[in-house]
Amino acid sequence: MKRRKTIEATIAEAGAGTTRLTRALGPLQMTLMGIGVTVGAGIFVLTGTAAARYAGPGIVLSYVLGAVATFLVALCYTEFASTVPVAGSAYTYAYVSLGELVAWIIGWDLILDMTMGAGAVATGWSQYFTDFLGTFGVHLPSAIAGPNATVNVPAVLVILVLTAILASGIRTTARINMAMTLVKLAAVALFLVIGVQHLNAANWSPFIPAAKSAAESGGFWQEPVLSRLGLGLNASFGAAGVLTGGAIIFGAYSGFDIMASGAEEARDPRRTMPRALSATVAVCALLYVAVALVVTGMQNYTKLDNAAPITGALQAVGAHWATRIIGLGAICGLTTVVMIMMLGQSRVFLAMSRDRLLPEWFAHVHPTTRSPRRIVWPLGIAVALMTALLPINDLAELGNIGMLFSFIIVCLGVLRLRRTQPSLARGFRTPWVPFVPVLGTVLCGVLILSLPTITWARFLAWMAAGLAIYFLWGRHNSRFATAEKASTSGLDAELSPDQSGRV
Repeated sequence: MKRRKTIEATIAEAGAGTTRLTRALGPLQMTLMGIGVTVGAGIFVLTGTAAARYAGPGIVLSYVLGAVATFLVALCYTEFASTVPVAGSAYTYAYVSLGELVAWIIGWDLILDMTMGAGAVATGWSQYFTDFLGTFGVHLPSAIAGPNATVNVPAVLVILVLTAILASGIRTTARINMAMTLVKLAAVALFLVIGVQHLNAANWSPFIPAAKSAAESGGFWQEPVLSRLGLGLNASFGAAGVLTGGAIIFGAYSGFDIMASGAEEARDPRRTMPRALSATVAVCALLYVAVALVVTGMQNYTKLDNAAPITGALQAVGAHWATRIIGLGAICGLTTVVMIMMLGQSRVFLAMSRDRLLPEWFAHVHPTTRSPRRIVWPLGIAVALMTALLPINDLAELGNIGMLFSFIIVCLGVLRLRRTQPSLARGFRTPWVPFVPVLGTVLCGVLILSLPTITWARFLAWMAAGLAIYFLWGRHNSRFATAEKASTSGLDAELSPDQSGRV
C-alpha cells in the first residue's frame, strides 16, 4: 500500500482545533518575511567565504546561477503553496504527490537544512555583533566570541532570545521582522552607495581565478562529488569553483522555501503566496548580484575569508564612519534570517507531528499565542547546541545540501501531480511544464554534486539516521499505521483512478 495524503483532507486537517495556526499575514508582510529571511547570510556572511575559497570575483556568476535555479524552483513552489496552503513546505508537498516515505525523507532533510542554516547565520551574526562592540572599544574574549571561539556565546544567546520571540506568536514575530528588515534594506542600500565610490577594477582580475589542484584545494574530502565521477573538477576556483560557490551560497536564496512553510498563516494564500514568492526572488537576486560585484571590487577576494566581509571591506577602503551603521543593519538583517529560519523549521516539525511521523504531543498549539511552543523550544535549544559546536562553513554546506535536495523533490512533485491530478484546481500553475521543473531539477542536481565530498558523507549519515527512525518508529505510529481513514484523518491509501483521480 502506497501511503499518500489527499490535498482536500490535508487542508481540512490544518484547521483542526488544537493544531490550527492563525491566518494573519497579508502580501506585504509575507514578502517582507521572505526578504527578511533571504537577504542576510548571502550578503553579510557567505559572500566573503565563498569568494575567497571557491569562486573569486566569479562569485557574481555563482549568484546569477543561483538566481536562475531559484526562479525555476520558485515557480514549482508557488504552484504547491497556492494549492496546498498549509504548514510543512516541501514535506507537505511530497506527502500529497509522492507518498509518506518520500515525505519523511524530505521532512528529515528540511530539519537538517533549517537547523544548520540558522546556525550558520547565527555564527555570522556573532561576528558582526563582536565587531560592532569593538567600534565602541568593547572586546569580547576570543574564547567565547568570534570564529575560533570554544563556545560561541553571542550566537547561542541570540538563538535563545529569538526562540522566546517565536514562542510568543506569529503577530509579534511579523512585527519584529518588518522593522528589522527595513533597517537591513537601508543598510544594504547605504553600502552600495559607498561601495561604488571605492571600486578598484584590479580586484576583479582575474575574474575567475585559475583552478587549484586537488592537493591545493584540500584533498579528497574537499573535492566536489563531480570530481569523483571522473570529470576532473576541483572545488577551488576555475569553472568548477563557480559551481561550488553557487552551491555554497545557494542557501542565500532559501527565503521562498521558508515562506512556503508559513503558507498556513497567510491570508487568502491563493493570491498572497504567488505575489509574495515572486517579489521576494526578484528583489533578492538583484541585491545579491549587486553586493557581490561591489564587495569584490572594493577588496581583493583573498582578503574576504571571514564571517563579516561587508564591514571588513568598508574598513579596508577607510570608510570607518559607515562601519557602525552597516554593522547595525547587518545585525538586524541576520537576526531576521535566524528567526524566520527557525519559524520555518518549527512549521515543518509541526506538520510531521500532525501526521504522527513524529510524536503527536508536539503538534499542540498554544490556545492564546497560536504558537507550537512544544516544538519551538526544543528546536531552539538544538540549534543553539549545533551553533556552539560546529564552524560556520560546515553549518552552511550541510544546510545547503539539504535545501537543494528538497528543491529537487518539489520539482519532481509538480511533475507527478500534473500527471496524476491534471484537473486539480490550482491557485497558480507553473508555466512550461515539464520544461521548468526538469531544468530546475538538473540545475539543482549540478549544484548539489558540486559540494565537497565531506558534506555528502555527513548528509548521507544524517539521512541514514532518519530512515532508521522512520522504519523503527514513524512508519508504525503514523496516521496510516493507526488506521485512521480519510474521513477522519485526511489520509488515503492508494486508490483506483475512478475513486481518487490518481493512477
